[in-house]
Amino acid sequence: MHPGELLREEILPALERPKTEIAKLLGVSRQTLYDILEERQPVTPMMALRLGKLCGNGPDLWLNLQKRYDLQRAEQVLGEKIKAIPTLEVA
Repeated sequence: MHPGELLREEILPALERPKTEIAKLLGVSRQTLYDILEERQPVTPMMALRLGKLCGNGPDLWLNLQKRYDLQRAEQVLGEKIKAIPTLEVA
């Protein structure tokens, strides 16, 4: 799940505030917020700090969601190529 999906589907509706106001509170442009909500942009460490403060859940949640999303996408792209790489043991 892209962090924007959680923000769009769960967090923002619970906050009951317009997206424009949320963007202003975060100190970002409305377009930046919309790009994250539409999953066109990742949640960066700086944005994770902002979201974590706004939502009261800290930056780690947002960074971990983004990391899991990125890894899942990378696995989809690489697919069988990853399986072909041997795992080496340290002597």
